[in-house]
Amino acid sequence: MFNKKKNKDKDENIMNPENTPENAAENVEDTDAPVNETEQAPELSIEEKLQAEVQQLNDKYLRLYAEFDNYKRRTQKERVELLQTAGKDVIVSLLPVLDDFDRALKAMETAADVAPVKEGILLVSTKLKNTLSQKGLKDVESINAPFNTDFHEAITNIPAPTADLKGKVIDEVEKGYTLNDNVIRFAKVVVGA
Repeated sequence: MFNKKKNKDKDENIMNPENTPENAAENVEDTDAPVNETEQAPELSIEEKLQAEVQQLNDKYLRLYAEFDNYKRRTQKERVELLQTAGKDVIVSLLPVLDDFDRALKAMETAADVAPVKEGILLVSTKLKNTLSQKGLKDVESINAPFNTDFHEAITNIPAPTADLKGKVIDEVEKGYTLNDNVIRFAKVVVGA
């Protein structure tokens, strides 16, 4: 399409008697005019180029700093939200156990026989332990185990009743627990000396 137009223009120039060599020289001068104007534009000095580069780098630095500041704020907000809702899953799973305790308390008010109430409390206790173990909670085994400061907290030392109980846990005052293999409460124990 463009080639046809160029060919047409050439044909017109050949047929047009006004296109003399003088007119052609004028056409050449006109095409050189924009080139001369660009050459006449003052070039930036080295200082001005460096200042422009410094300004560009400062702008880039400020944008990067603002972006990082926004990232810090966003992650801090997400962390706070996570901490506020972290226990939600555990609490929701414990609600049925809480309902069972409420039913057990109501049953205790009207119960004439202790055995069914005791059995109900044992069932609720088992349900609670199973729910917590599903969430990763485990008991720390202490009695007759060697004293280990990673899991036990010694309350007192007593003379060991037998020689094989020296340095071992004799009694457990308070159970210890681990959550996903991390100790969340040390077992308070009595150690044989």
